[in-house]
Amino acid sequence: MTELAGMNDLAIEARGLVKHYRNVDAVNGLSLSVPRGAVYALVGRNGSGKTTTIRMLLDLARPDAGMARVLGMDSHAEHVTVMERVGYVSDRPL
Repeated sequence: MTELAGMNDLAIEARGLVKHYRNVDAVNGLSLSVPRGAVYALVGRNGSGKTTTIRMLLDLARPDAGMARVLGMDSHAEHVTVMERVGYVSDRPL
């Protein structure tokens, strides 16, 4: 299996995601890989970075550092295509 094929087997890949808001480190160096077909949950207390992580994965919030890929696509460079393929419903309007 080539490295490229391995990336296509991932539904989500994040490396070193960082997001700061004022004096708060919302996400600090998050890396994760979720294979296609797997079911994962983001669980944590309010303010632990769950929503910020999802927003960075969908390029609704730009990371201060790191990279994110969804369905083998760069979340920022291929934002429109990612959003066409992913359903996202927020508890708050954007």
